[in-house]
Amino acid sequence: MGGAFLAAAVLARLGGRIGLPTIPLFILAGILLGPHTPGYTLLSNPHDLEMLSALGLVLLLFYLGLEFHLDDLKTGGRKMAIAGGTYLVLNVGAGLGFGFALGWGTSEALVLAGVLGISSSAIVTKILVDLKRIGNPETRPILGIIVVEDVFLALYLAALQPILSGADSLSAMLVDGGKAFGFLLLLALAARFGTRIIGKLMNTKDDELLVISFLGAAVFVAGISEMFGVADAIGAFMVGLMLGSTASGERILKLVHPLRDAFGAIFFFAFGLSIDPGDLPSVFWPVVAAVVLTLAMNVAAGLAASRVYDFGTQATANIATTLVARGEFALILATMAAAAGLDKRLSPFIAGYVLLLAVLAPLAAGRSHWLARILPSPRDGEDGSGDGGSDGHGGGGKDGDKDQKQVPVSV
Repeated sequence: MGGAFLAAAVLARLGGRIGLPTIPLFILAGILLGPHTPGYTLLSNPHDLEMLSALGLVLLLFYLGLEFHLDDLKTGGRKMAIAGGTYLVLNVGAGLGFGFALGWGTSEALVLAGVLGISSSAIVTKILVDLKRIGNPETRPILGIIVVEDVFLALYLAALQPILSGADSLSAMLVDGGKAFGFLLLLALAARFGTRIIGKLMNTKDDELLVISFLGAAVFVAGISEMFGVADAIGAFMVGLMLGSTASGERILKLVHPLRDAFGAIFFFAFGLSIDPGDLPSVFWPVVAAVVLTLAMNVAAGLAASRVYDFGTQATANIATTLVARGEFALILATMAAAAGLDKRLSPFIAGYVLLLAVLAPLAAGRSHWLARILPSPRDGEDGSGDGGSDGHGGGGKDGDKDQKQVPVSV
């Protein structure tokens, strides 16, 4: 475990010097030190980190739940829903069509629909912070799309779980699905109406007791969720949703941050351990095709979002390039697919796809002004908010964003 932490840290430090995000580097560390790569093998059995990896996944989704607030839907909810819905229709639809085109199977196509359709909240947020675009007008729709994706993910995983578990018949699948949605509904009602009671139970001035309390609640509900056919990570997401609206929400957000980073790194590292680099050449062309398809769908989604918000070409380019990254959600689906015994090509395909886009996304976002030059001008937004060319909002370089007033944006 210590070796995994240190290896991930060293590689991430080296990659950080050339502007690469940490997630693909953590995966790469696992690949290099895993049993499938020549040289020193840190862990010969990836299952040795299985519990720590599961905890990392739980904490990643718990953190996202803390950041998501139901009140966010009340402010600009209609535009957010249209932009997010359009993004999902384009990307998830394209992913589903791509999955069927590959011919790997129906369950595999459903997994690929989620893999190609959902952005990485972690990488998207990091890109916005690194490029100093938090105050840009197009950042709110970007985060709004992420919120809509989070809600869709919870429902999609709940629906996908009975299918991947291999229910014997349609009635068995319906029963499993009913149990999953019933439990998810119970958690949603608790998040909506039980905040005051939950807040009183969690309320304490002692940070130590607060950490033990929220960590116990997240892991316990995650375990119960699995018993009802809901992915453990989604149970943790719902707990984060409940606690994020309490008086202790901001403290919990700060206290869980280092835990999320530490065990999240182990999750990505453990995923890398399970990847055999020798399998990657067999999925090289499908990965390239999927990346090209994702880039095209994100440009289309950026244009659609800019129509809704009346943005110009630069904001459109910022939206399209920032949301390209795929990461933790794709790996969640890869883990579920491996546990369900689906096509063995899925894991190397998802690993290659995530690695390539996680590297390309920050590079593309930093040079979004190149895309802005060739995009068609929106009807009313060419001179409106979000379009500053090379000197305006989100101009793709540090100089373009440095002088903007930083307006806090709630995720």
